[in-house]
Amino acid sequence: MSNYCTLFFSFLLVSVSLIGQETSPQNTDKGLPKDNSDVEKESVEAVKDGAEIKTITVASTSTKDSVRYVATDHHKMSELDSLWKQELYNSSLFDTIYKSVRELEYEPVVYKELPTDTLKARLVRLNARTPFNVEYNPSLESVIKRYLKNRRKHLQRLMALSEFYFPLFEQELDKQNIPLEIKYLAIVESALKPRAKSRVGATGLWQFMFGTGKMFGLEVSSYVDERMDPIMATKAACKYLANLYKVFGDWDLALASYNSGPGNVTKAIRRSGGRTNYWNIRHNLPRETAGYLPAFLATMYIFEYAEEHGFKPKRPEFAYFETDTIRVKQMISLDQVSEYMNIDIEELQFLNPSYKLDIIPYIKDEDYVLRLPLDKIGPFVANENQIYTLAKTELDKREKPLPKFFEANDRTRYRVRSGDYLGKIARKYGVRVSQIKRWNGLRSNNLRIGQRLTIYPRKPVVDKPRKSNKVISRVVSNSSAVYTVKSGDTLWSISQKFKGVSVENLKKWNDISGSGIKPGMRLRLSKS
Repeated sequence: MSNYCTLFFSFLLVSVSLIGQETSPQNTDKGLPKDNSDVEKESVEAVKDGAEIKTITVASTSTKDSVRYVATDHHKMSELDSLWKQELYNSSLFDTIYKSVRELEYEPVVYKELPTDTLKARLVRLNARTPFNVEYNPSLESVIKRYLKNRRKHLQRLMALSEFYFPLFEQELDKQNIPLEIKYLAIVESALKPRAKSRVGATGLWQFMFGTGKMFGLEVSSYVDERMDPIMATKAACKYLANLYKVFGDWDLALASYNSGPGNVTKAIRRSGGRTNYWNIRHNLPRETAGYLPAFLATMYIFEYAEEHGFKPKRPEFAYFETDTIRVKQMISLDQVSEYMNIDIEELQFLNPSYKLDIIPYIKDEDYVLRLPLDKIGPFVANENQIYTLAKTELDKREKPLPKFFEANDRTRYRVRSGDYLGKIARKYGVRVSQIKRWNGLRSNNLRIGQRLTIYPRKPVVDKPRKSNKVISRVVSNSSAVYTVKSGDTLWSISQKFKGVSVENLKKWNDISGSGIKPGMRLRLSKS
């Protein structure tokens, strides 16, 4: 754990209680087996760092009954504001900013609050303190004024989100000697949404394609997509940008290359007669890249002069450095952690976005970690044996087996079937016909049934084993199917009983905002 956790515990007395509640015999899947004695309570004192004392109360009961295990701790020092939580967990900004970059317009915009002379003076000052070329031109003025006039609400929300992520970005950018202004790139790329995915498969805060992410150490498997991990993806983005800057020696061109690839930038330079100023080659770049740098510079200007334009973003009470990580010792789901540690599942999903199925796998020699708020680290560590025991008991009782861990491949072998042709196969994998021909040394478009083709798909492919006839899962085929919640059920355990149903599905179909459900509730199992 980081030094933050050590400092945190140096001045905070933590009292942890494990409350055992005797429940009915039918709630057996949550219990820990005990001896045949009556309910016993033991108090155990443990010394933390030679100074702090924790009191742990453990409840035991007979084997005929069961214990619903809940780890409790002191009240959170800073509760997340409800509006802030909504912004963190359910941000729809990615779609709006992605659309704005692709459809950027440069016609003059009337915005009296920002006279041209004032903008010019501010850009001169901004240009003096950044390695980017932010000199005035009419196109940049148009984008800035359009954003201020039409996207003010979106910008205010992005400024609130930036308070959470920017300290993390700046720390890594400074470590790798990258301009700190690069932090604004993540706004243009993903609107600060760690699980953002573009129409072509670019993923995460820094929008890595599968192949590029692989080049910089970001792995994808059936459980984990490291492109969605804020820290790992930021480190990879810094390395990638540093390499691009070495190639072009210009940060504007490095950013353009980050968006469209170095090849498109060098072609634009050739078509522009060897010019290397971004604004001189912009008309020869792909449409999205042509709007990419103006959107970045406009965002930088507005954030740097936010106060002058009357922006007053809500500051979060929950900062990234107020969290810490624990390396998991066995497979555990976020839903289980939510239940045992009394944390909203949305909060856990936000802090652990790289786990695709909301399950943290345990793989030997891999460092898969659970990120928690600092005030939950102590209770988890103090009670991890009980937590893991309960988690394993529940996972062992699952009706639908969990998927095995498989690495996603950047290459797949395709067997040509009757009716296949190159265009059809290319669409299936999101690649070009010319690429398939080049990868396989094909001189014509002719294919034969049974022929094997090597393909590097845009999206990763996970090789799964053939299904065994012994594996039986219930499939929801009735559009009006419902499920009656039983004692001991959780959203996660219910989702495991029905093929194609996730926790998010259940919450959406039944208008559930948190993770709490009660016995007797009737849950829809489809969107109908």
